[in-house]
Amino acid sequence: MFANVNNNSTIAREEIFGPVLSVIPAASEEQAIEIANDTIYGLNSSVFTDDPERAYAVGRRLRAGTVGHNGFKTDFGIAFGGFKQSGLGREGGIEGLHPYLEAKTMVFETAPKAAQ
Repeated sequence: MFANVNNNSTIAREEIFGPVLSVIPAASEEQAIEIANDTIYGLNSSVFTDDPERAYAVGRRLRAGTVGHNGFKTDFGIAFGGFKQSGLGREGGIEGLHPYLEAKTMVFETAPKAAQ
């Protein structure tokens, strides 16, 4: 267990995969968002509140690929991926298919029979 963690601590600055929780006190919601976004990573985050509207508003301001409400949330049917140095692109969901698709637009004066 670590005490006195601040946003300059290694445990707060590095992307740690494991059962680790760093709690950094913030004086306001604005400062909490600043602290959360002050990182080169952005894989997953959570907003803890009983107010889903407030969670949505704060979550939109967090630079993370996934934002959970009141804990870690994921689903294999939705896109998964990070922001910043936590990864490029998305896996899963419709967004995960986009890199493999190539759009083509064809414009005709009259629709060909094969397209009807």
